[in-house]
Amino acid sequence: MWVDYKKAPNLLIAEMWKDLLEGEGLPTKIIPEGNILDWGERVPFRILVPRGREHVADEILRKI
Repeated sequence: MWVDYKKAPNLLIAEMWKDLLEGEGLPTKIIPEGNILDWGERVPFRILVPRGREHVADEILRKI
């Protein structure tokens, strides 16, 4: 099960968060807000992490 962790204003920022978290070993998904068919560079995105691993993401962000 995945839970929302952060929101990003566009695809570029969402991919940067995904790369950061996955670079530290935390599986991450990004999906556009609203309809999946709206996938595009200027659409807001949600960054998801596995349920119960939010504290790991918090620790990763504290390190930067």
